[in-house]
Amino acid sequence: MKLQRFLFSAAALACVGALTCNNSAIASADPVMPVALADEFYTPPADLQSAAPGDVLRSRPMPPIFAVAASVTQLQFRSADAHGRPIPAVATVLTPPLTRPDAPIFVWDHATNSLGLQCAPSQAMWSPDPDVVMRETPALNPLLAMGWTVIIPDHLGPRSAYGAARMGGQITLDAARAATRFAPLQLGNSPIGLAGYSGGGMSAAFAAAMAPTYAPELRIVGAALGGVPASIETMANALWHNRHPAFGIAAAVAVGLSREYPDDLPITDYTNVAGQHFLDTIGNACINKILREGFGHSVDDFAADDSLFFAQSTREVMRDNSIQNYLGAPTVPVYEWHSPVDALLPLPELDATMANWRAQGTPVTQVAVPAPDHLSAAVLGLPGAVQWMSGLLR
Repeated sequence: MKLQRFLFSAAALACVGALTCNNSAIASADPVMPVALADEFYTPPADLQSAAPGDVLRSRPMPPIFAVAASVTQLQFRSADAHGRPIPAVATVLTPPLTRPDAPIFVWDHATNSLGLQCAPSQAMWSPDPDVVMRETPALNPLLAMGWTVIIPDHLGPRSAYGAARMGGQITLDAARAATRFAPLQLGNSPIGLAGYSGGGMSAAFAAAMAPTYAPELRIVGAALGGVPASIETMANALWHNRHPAFGIAAAVAVGLSREYPDDLPITDYTNVAGQHFLDTIGNACINKILREGFGHSVDDFAADDSLFFAQSTREVMRDNSIQNYLGAPTVPVYEWHSPVDALLPLPELDATMANWRAQGTPVTQVAVPAPDHLSAAVLGLPGAVQWMSGLLR
Protein backbone atom coordinates (compact mmCIF):
# COMPACT_ATOMS: atom_id res chain seq x y z
CA MET A 1 0.00 0.00 0.00
CA LYS A 2 2.92 2.34 0.56
CA LEU A 3 3.72 1.99 -3.12
CA GLN A 4 0.22 3.06 -4.12
CA ARG A 5 0.28 6.08 -1.82
CA PHE A 6 2.86 7.69 -4.05
CA LEU A 7 0.78 7.52 -7.21
CA PHE A 8 0.25 10.98 -8.70
CA SER A 9 2.60 12.35 -6.03
CA ALA A 10 5.49 14.71 -5.96
CA ALA A 11 7.54 11.72 -6.98
CA ALA A 12 5.58 11.72 -10.18
CA LEU A 13 6.99 15.12 -11.02
CA ALA A 14 10.36 15.52 -9.35
CA CYS A 15 12.16 13.79 -12.18
CA VAL A 16 11.16 16.51 -14.66
CA GLY A 17 14.42 17.82 -16.00
CA ALA A 18 16.33 16.00 -13.28
CA LEU A 19 17.42 12.69 -14.77
CA THR A 20 20.91 13.69 -13.78
CA CYS A 21 23.85 12.81 -11.50
CA ASN A 22 26.38 10.01 -12.14
CA ASN A 23 28.64 8.55 -14.82
CA SER A 24 28.92 9.80 -18.38
CA ALA A 25 26.05 11.12 -20.45
CA ILE A 26 24.76 9.42 -23.56
CA ALA A 27 24.16 11.90 -26.37
CA SER A 28 20.77 11.35 -27.95
CA ALA A 29 18.66 14.14 -29.38
CA ASP A 30 15.45 12.14 -29.66
CA PRO A 31 12.95 11.49 -26.85
CA VAL A 32 11.85 7.96 -26.04
CA MET A 33 8.64 7.51 -28.03
CA PRO A 34 5.80 4.96 -27.69
CA VAL A 35 5.28 2.09 -30.11
CA ALA A 36 2.55 2.87 -32.61
CA LEU A 37 -0.68 0.93 -32.29
CA ALA A 38 -1.44 -1.66 -34.98
CA ASP A 39 -4.82 -0.03 -35.53
CA GLU A 40 -5.45 2.24 -38.51
CA PHE A 41 -8.14 4.12 -36.60
CA TYR A 42 -5.40 6.09 -34.82
CA THR A 43 -3.52 7.00 -38.01
CA PRO A 44 -3.57 10.74 -38.84
CA PRO A 45 -5.76 11.30 -41.92
CA ALA A 46 -4.44 13.14 -44.94
CA ASP A 47 -6.74 16.12 -44.34
CA LEU A 48 -5.74 16.67 -40.70
CA GLN A 49 -4.20 20.08 -41.41
CA SER A 50 -7.39 21.42 -42.95
CA ALA A 51 -9.66 20.29 -40.10
CA ALA A 52 -10.74 22.62 -37.31
CA PRO A 53 -10.21 21.75 -33.64
CA GLY A 54 -12.92 19.32 -32.62
CA ASP A 55 -13.80 18.21 -36.15
CA VAL A 56 -14.55 14.49 -36.33
CA LEU A 57 -12.08 12.66 -38.55
CA ARG A 58 -13.23 9.07 -38.03
CA SER A 59 -15.81 7.18 -36.02
CA ARG A 60 -16.53 3.55 -35.19
CA PRO A 61 -18.84 1.52 -32.95
CA MET A 62 -17.11 -0.56 -30.29
CA PRO A 63 -18.08 -3.78 -28.49
CA PRO A 64 -19.75 -3.46 -25.09
CA ILE A 65 -17.50 -2.89 -22.08
CA PHE A 66 -17.73 -5.54 -19.39
CA ALA A 67 -20.30 -4.62 -16.71
CA VAL A 68 -21.03 -1.20 -18.25
CA ALA A 69 -24.60 -0.43 -19.35
CA ALA A 70 -23.91 1.64 -22.46
CA SER A 71 -23.42 1.51 -26.18
CA VAL A 72 -19.93 2.63 -27.18
CA THR A 73 -18.65 4.87 -29.96
CA GLN A 74 -15.11 6.02 -30.57
CA LEU A 75 -14.29 9.28 -32.29
CA GLN A 76 -11.04 10.44 -33.78
CA PHE A 77 -10.94 14.22 -33.97
CA ARG A 78 -8.56 17.07 -34.60
CA SER A 79 -6.94 18.73 -31.60
CA ALA A 80 -3.66 20.56 -30.93
CA ASP A 81 -0.41 19.68 -29.19
CA ALA A 82 1.44 21.80 -26.64
CA HIS A 83 2.70 24.08 -29.42
CA GLY A 84 -0.61 24.53 -31.22
CA ARG A 85 0.16 22.08 -34.03
CA PRO A 86 -2.67 19.84 -35.32
CA ILE A 87 -2.81 16.32 -33.87
CA PRO A 88 -5.31 13.47 -34.10
CA ALA A 89 -6.92 12.61 -30.77
CA VAL A 90 -9.37 9.92 -29.70
CA ALA A 91 -12.25 9.78 -27.23
CA THR A 92 -14.58 6.99 -26.18
CA VAL A 93 -18.26 7.90 -25.85
CA LEU A 94 -20.57 5.88 -23.59
CA THR A 95 -24.25 6.36 -24.44
CA PRO A 96 -26.83 5.19 -21.87
CA PRO A 97 -29.73 2.95 -22.92
CA LEU A 98 -32.32 5.62 -22.10
CA THR A 99 -30.75 8.55 -23.84
CA ARG A 100 -32.44 11.52 -25.46
CA PRO A 101 -31.42 14.36 -27.77
CA ASP A 102 -29.18 16.93 -26.08
CA ALA A 103 -28.66 14.69 -23.06
CA PRO A 104 -26.16 15.91 -20.45
CA ILE A 105 -22.50 15.21 -21.18
CA PHE A 106 -20.00 14.25 -18.48
CA VAL A 107 -16.40 14.44 -19.69
CA TRP A 108 -14.17 12.33 -17.46
CA ASP A 109 -10.38 12.69 -17.62
CA HIS A 110 -9.12 9.37 -16.38
CA ALA A 111 -5.87 9.34 -14.40
CA THR A 112 -3.81 7.60 -17.08
CA ASN A 113 -0.26 7.45 -15.69
CA SER A 114 1.44 5.65 -18.53
CA LEU A 115 3.71 5.97 -21.54
CA GLY A 116 2.36 3.28 -23.87
CA LEU A 117 -0.48 4.02 -26.26
CA GLN A 118 -2.09 0.69 -25.35
CA CYS A 119 -2.64 2.11 -21.86
CA ALA A 120 -4.99 4.90 -23.05
CA PRO A 121 -8.66 4.48 -22.10
CA SER A 122 -9.70 3.85 -25.71
CA GLN A 123 -7.58 0.68 -25.58
CA ALA A 124 -7.40 -0.21 -21.89
CA MET A 125 -11.16 -0.58 -21.37
CA TRP A 126 -11.07 -3.74 -23.53
CA SER A 127 -7.61 -5.04 -22.67
CA PRO A 128 -7.25 -8.66 -21.48
CA ASP A 129 -3.87 -7.78 -19.93
CA PRO A 130 -4.15 -7.39 -16.13
CA ASP A 131 -1.33 -4.84 -16.23
CA VAL A 132 -3.29 -2.69 -18.69
CA VAL A 133 -7.04 -3.14 -18.20
CA MET A 134 -9.03 -0.15 -16.89
CA ARG A 135 -11.02 -1.77 -14.09
CA GLU A 136 -12.91 1.25 -12.76
CA THR A 137 -15.15 1.81 -15.80
CA PRO A 138 -18.20 0.08 -14.17
CA ALA A 139 -18.15 2.88 -11.58
CA LEU A 140 -19.61 5.09 -14.31
CA ASN A 141 -22.89 3.13 -14.30
CA PRO A 142 -24.64 5.51 -11.83
CA LEU A 143 -23.93 8.42 -14.19
CA LEU A 144 -25.24 6.47 -17.16
CA ALA A 145 -28.34 5.57 -15.13
CA MET A 146 -29.04 9.29 -14.81
CA GLY A 147 -29.11 9.55 -18.58
CA TRP A 148 -25.72 11.21 -18.91
CA THR A 149 -23.51 10.53 -21.90
CA VAL A 150 -19.95 9.93 -20.66
CA ILE A 151 -16.95 10.97 -22.75
CA ILE A 152 -13.51 9.60 -21.84
CA PRO A 153 -10.75 11.32 -23.83
CA ASP A 154 -7.29 9.91 -24.37
CA HIS A 155 -6.03 13.17 -22.92
CA LEU A 156 -2.35 12.22 -23.05
CA GLY A 157 -2.54 12.56 -26.82
CA PRO A 158 -1.03 10.56 -29.70
CA ARG A 159 2.45 10.52 -28.10
CA SER A 160 1.21 9.51 -24.64
CA ALA A 161 2.72 12.69 -23.21
CA TYR A 162 2.08 12.08 -19.53
CA GLY A 163 2.36 15.38 -17.61
CA ALA A 164 1.51 17.66 -20.55
CA ALA A 165 -1.62 18.98 -18.85
CA ARG A 166 -2.11 22.06 -21.02
CA MET A 167 -2.36 19.85 -24.11
CA GLY A 168 -4.64 17.55 -22.11
CA GLY A 169 -6.98 20.45 -21.51
CA GLN A 170 -7.18 21.16 -25.23
CA ILE A 171 -7.86 17.52 -26.04
CA THR A 172 -10.58 17.43 -23.37
CA LEU A 173 -12.37 20.41 -24.89
CA ASP A 174 -11.97 19.12 -28.43
CA ALA A 175 -13.41 15.76 -27.35
CA ALA A 176 -16.53 17.59 -26.16
CA ARG A 177 -16.63 19.51 -29.43
CA ALA A 178 -16.35 16.31 -31.43
CA ALA A 179 -19.21 14.64 -29.56
CA THR A 180 -21.49 17.63 -30.01
CA ARG A 181 -20.66 17.77 -33.75
CA PHE A 182 -21.15 14.06 -34.42
CA ALA A 183 -24.77 14.00 -35.60
CA PRO A 184 -25.61 10.35 -34.72
CA LEU A 185 -25.07 11.12 -31.02
CA GLN A 186 -27.64 13.97 -31.09
CA LEU A 187 -25.70 16.04 -28.55
CA GLY A 188 -25.49 19.33 -30.44
CA ASN A 189 -26.96 21.45 -27.65
CA SER A 190 -26.05 19.39 -24.60
CA PRO A 191 -24.92 20.86 -21.28
CA ILE A 192 -21.39 19.72 -20.46
CA GLY A 193 -19.70 18.94 -17.17
CA LEU A 194 -15.93 18.50 -16.92
CA ALA A 195 -14.30 16.29 -14.29
CA GLY A 196 -11.08 14.54 -13.38
CA TYR A 197 -8.95 13.47 -10.45
CA SER A 198 -5.21 13.89 -9.86
CA GLY A 199 -3.43 13.69 -13.23
CA GLY A 200 -6.83 13.68 -14.91
CA GLY A 201 -7.77 16.61 -12.70
CA MET A 202 -4.81 18.54 -14.10
CA SER A 203 -6.16 18.20 -17.65
CA ALA A 204 -9.73 18.91 -16.56
CA ALA A 205 -8.60 22.02 -14.65
CA PHE A 206 -6.82 23.33 -17.73
CA ALA A 207 -9.91 22.56 -19.82
CA ALA A 208 -12.12 24.53 -17.44
CA ALA A 209 -9.76 27.51 -17.35
CA MET A 210 -9.07 27.50 -21.11
CA ALA A 211 -12.67 27.03 -22.23
CA PRO A 212 -13.66 30.72 -22.30
CA THR A 213 -11.02 31.43 -24.94
CA TYR A 214 -10.30 28.02 -26.51
CA ALA A 215 -13.87 26.68 -26.88
CA PRO A 216 -16.33 29.45 -25.94
CA GLU A 217 -19.14 27.87 -27.96
CA LEU A 218 -19.41 24.82 -25.70
CA ARG A 219 -22.25 24.79 -23.13
CA ILE A 220 -19.99 23.97 -20.19
CA VAL A 221 -21.92 24.32 -16.93
CA GLY A 222 -19.37 23.27 -14.31
CA ALA A 223 -16.14 21.49 -13.48
CA ALA A 224 -15.48 18.99 -10.68
CA LEU A 225 -11.76 18.76 -9.93
CA GLY A 226 -10.23 16.41 -7.39
CA GLY A 227 -6.72 16.05 -5.98
CA VAL A 228 -5.21 18.45 -8.52
CA PRO A 229 -1.41 18.93 -8.37
CA ALA A 230 -1.51 22.69 -8.98
CA SER A 231 2.25 23.27 -9.28
CA ILE A 232 4.66 20.83 -10.89
CA GLU A 233 7.56 23.11 -10.03
CA THR A 234 6.79 23.19 -6.32
CA MET A 235 6.51 19.41 -6.17
CA ALA A 236 9.74 18.91 -8.08
CA ASN A 237 11.64 21.33 -5.86
CA ALA A 238 10.37 19.61 -2.71
CA LEU A 239 11.41 16.13 -3.74
CA TRP A 240 14.66 16.56 -5.70
CA HIS A 241 17.02 13.55 -5.22
CA ASN A 242 15.02 11.57 -2.66
CA ARG A 243 14.35 7.91 -3.35
CA HIS A 244 10.70 6.88 -3.69
CA PRO A 245 8.77 3.67 -4.27
CA ALA A 246 7.04 5.44 -7.17
CA PHE A 247 10.16 6.81 -8.83
CA GLY A 248 8.99 5.16 -12.05
CA ILE A 249 6.08 7.60 -12.21
CA ALA A 250 8.52 10.48 -11.78
CA ALA A 251 10.54 9.23 -14.72
CA ALA A 252 7.36 8.71 -16.75
CA VAL A 253 6.42 12.38 -16.31
CA ALA A 254 9.88 13.42 -17.47
CA VAL A 255 9.58 11.16 -20.53
CA GLY A 256 6.04 12.38 -21.27
CA LEU A 257 6.99 16.05 -21.11
CA SER A 258 10.11 15.44 -23.21
CA ARG A 259 7.81 14.09 -25.94
CA GLU A 260 5.96 17.40 -26.10
CA TYR A 261 8.99 19.62 -25.43
CA PRO A 262 11.97 17.74 -26.93
CA ASP A 263 14.07 20.88 -27.43
CA ASP A 264 13.44 22.14 -23.90
CA LEU A 265 13.71 18.80 -22.08
CA PRO A 266 16.29 16.66 -23.92
CA ILE A 267 16.48 14.19 -21.03
CA THR A 268 18.12 11.45 -23.10
CA ASP A 269 21.14 13.74 -23.48
CA TYR A 270 21.61 13.60 -19.70
CA THR A 271 21.21 9.91 -18.90
CA ASN A 272 23.97 7.44 -18.19
CA VAL A 273 24.03 3.89 -19.59
CA ALA A 274 21.75 2.55 -16.88
CA GLY A 275 19.41 5.50 -17.35
CA GLN A 276 19.06 4.95 -21.07
CA HIS A 277 18.25 1.28 -20.47
CA PHE A 278 15.68 2.27 -17.83
CA LEU A 279 13.97 4.77 -20.15
CA ASP A 280 13.88 2.22 -22.95
CA THR A 281 12.30 -0.27 -20.54
CA ILE A 282 9.48 2.02 -19.41
CA GLY A 283 9.07 3.99 -22.64
CA ASN A 284 6.13 1.90 -23.85
CA ALA A 285 4.87 0.67 -20.48
CA CYS A 286 1.68 1.08 -18.46
CA ILE A 287 1.51 2.04 -14.81
CA ASN A 288 2.16 -1.36 -13.21
CA LYS A 289 5.36 -2.04 -15.11
CA ILE A 290 6.52 1.55 -14.64
CA LEU A 291 6.11 1.17 -10.89
CA ARG A 292 7.89 -2.18 -10.77
CA GLU A 293 10.87 -1.01 -12.81
CA GLY A 294 11.29 2.24 -10.89
CA PHE A 295 10.72 0.96 -7.38
CA GLY A 296 13.26 2.35 -4.92
CA HIS A 297 15.30 4.29 -7.45
CA SER A 298 16.17 7.98 -7.70
CA VAL A 299 17.61 10.26 -10.38
CA ASP A 300 21.06 9.57 -8.93
CA ASP A 301 20.93 6.05 -10.37
CA PHE A 302 20.29 7.04 -13.95
CA ALA A 303 21.78 10.41 -14.80
CA ALA A 304 24.95 12.33 -15.53
CA ASP A 305 24.58 15.87 -14.14
CA ASP A 306 21.84 18.06 -12.74
CA SER A 307 22.15 21.16 -14.91
CA LEU A 308 18.96 20.48 -16.88
CA PHE A 309 16.84 20.60 -13.73
CA PHE A 310 17.88 24.20 -13.12
CA ALA A 311 17.65 25.35 -16.74
CA GLN A 312 15.20 28.14 -17.53
CA SER A 313 13.66 26.00 -20.29
CA THR A 314 12.85 23.26 -17.76
CA ARG A 315 11.27 25.75 -15.40
CA GLU A 316 9.14 27.14 -18.22
CA VAL A 317 7.90 23.69 -19.19
CA MET A 318 6.89 22.94 -15.59
CA ARG A 319 5.11 26.28 -15.24
CA ASP A 320 3.43 25.90 -18.63
CA ASN A 321 1.80 22.70 -17.38
CA SER A 322 0.91 23.89 -13.86
CA ILE A 323 -2.59 25.26 -13.47
CA GLN A 324 -1.39 27.69 -10.79
CA ASN A 325 0.59 29.53 -13.47
CA TYR A 326 -2.24 29.77 -16.00
CA LEU A 327 -3.52 33.35 -16.12
CA GLY A 328 -7.13 32.62 -17.07
CA ALA A 329 -9.93 31.21 -14.93
CA PRO A 330 -13.15 29.25 -15.48
CA THR A 331 -16.34 31.22 -16.00
CA VAL A 332 -18.49 28.36 -14.66
CA PRO A 333 -18.86 26.99 -11.12
CA VAL A 334 -16.04 24.78 -9.85
CA TYR A 335 -16.19 22.02 -7.24
CA GLU A 336 -12.74 21.21 -5.88
CA TRP A 337 -12.11 18.37 -3.44
CA HIS A 338 -9.06 16.90 -1.73
CA SER A 339 -7.92 15.37 1.53
CA PRO A 340 -6.66 18.06 3.95
CA VAL A 341 -3.89 15.64 5.02
CA ASP A 342 -2.86 14.67 1.51
CA ALA A 343 0.93 14.64 1.80
CA LEU A 344 1.28 14.26 -1.95
CA LEU A 345 -0.19 17.59 -3.03
CA PRO A 346 1.20 21.12 -2.66
CA LEU A 347 -1.97 22.26 -0.87
CA PRO A 348 -0.95 25.94 -0.46
CA GLU A 349 -0.57 26.20 -4.24
CA LEU A 350 -3.93 24.51 -4.78
CA ASP A 351 -5.60 26.91 -2.35
CA ALA A 352 -3.85 29.85 -4.02
CA THR A 353 -5.16 28.73 -7.41
CA MET A 354 -8.72 28.54 -6.12
CA ALA A 355 -8.33 31.97 -4.48
CA ASN A 356 -7.07 33.39 -7.76
CA TRP A 357 -10.06 31.95 -9.59
CA ARG A 358 -12.43 33.43 -7.03
CA ALA A 359 -10.76 36.81 -7.47
CA GLN A 360 -11.50 36.55 -11.19
CA GLY A 361 -15.18 35.83 -10.50
CA THR A 362 -15.29 32.01 -10.57
CA PRO A 363 -17.75 30.47 -8.07
CA VAL A 364 -15.58 27.91 -6.27
CA THR A 365 -16.76 25.32 -3.76
CA GLN A 366 -13.89 23.65 -1.91
CA VAL A 367 -14.50 20.46 0.03
CA ALA A 368 -12.01 18.87 2.43
CA VAL A 369 -12.80 15.16 2.25
CA PRO A 370 -12.17 13.22 5.51
CA ALA A 371 -9.75 10.83 3.83
CA PRO A 372 -6.33 9.73 5.07
CA ASP A 373 -4.52 9.92 1.75
CA HIS A 374 -4.63 10.83 -1.93
CA LEU A 375 -6.17 7.67 -3.33
CA SER A 376 -8.93 7.28 -0.78
CA ALA A 377 -9.89 10.92 -1.29
CA ALA A 378 -10.70 10.07 -4.92
CA VAL A 379 -13.16 7.37 -3.89
CA LEU A 380 -14.69 9.21 -0.93
CA GLY A 381 -14.96 12.55 -2.70
CA LEU A 382 -16.37 11.54 -6.06
CA PRO A 383 -20.00 10.93 -4.92
CA GLY A 384 -20.20 14.49 -3.59
CA ALA A 385 -18.75 15.81 -6.83
CA VAL A 386 -21.30 13.89 -8.90
CA GLN A 387 -24.15 15.07 -6.68
CA TRP A 388 -22.93 18.66 -7.09
CA MET A 389 -22.68 18.22 -10.86
CA SER A 390 -26.20 16.75 -11.04
CA GLY A 391 -27.55 20.12 -9.93
CA LEU A 392 -26.01 21.70 -13.04
CA LEU A 393 -26.48 18.99 -15.68
CA ARG A 394 -30.22 19.36 -16.23
